Amino acid sequence: MTEVQYFTREGLEKIKAELQFLKGEERPRITQAIAEARDKGDLSENAEYDAAKEAQGHLEAKIAQMESLLATARIIDSSQIDTSKASILCKVKVKNHNTGKNAEYMLVSEKEANLKENKISIKSAIGAGLLGKAKGAVVEIAVPAGVVKLEILDISI
Repeated sequence: MTEVQYFTREGLEKIKAELQFLKGEERPRITQAIAEARDKGDLSENAEYDAAKEAQGHLEAKIAQMESLLATARIIDSSQIDTSKASILCKVKVKNHNTGKNAEYMLVSEKEANLKENKISIKSAIGAGLLGKAKGAVVEIAVPAGVVKLEILDISI
């Protein structure tokens, strides 16, 4: 059985929109490219046809993967989140004791992670290290650059 994936409503809507785009626009475009390449004659020596068929295979695999993801997706109701401990969808404000700087991260699923938006996966080293910890906790997390020491300053929605 596939693991349940948790999403914000916004994150799930992005995935649905991308799937709709792939099915409604990309699939017909590739089908048209295959038809045009087929019309050019001998398929055994037709690089355009081979490239279009390969693109179709990649597209269909991506569509299948996204449909599988949507089948196991669950939306998290932010009103039901307990902010006494860091959990998915919480914003966690931390102080990095190594650098003295503060940062705020939102803990999200792997599919919604986006460092530019300060959204980190609960399966990343830092996300997993913060998960389940309470305000005031100091955690040491092993990251590729070494060990980072973070103090949880605040947890909110």
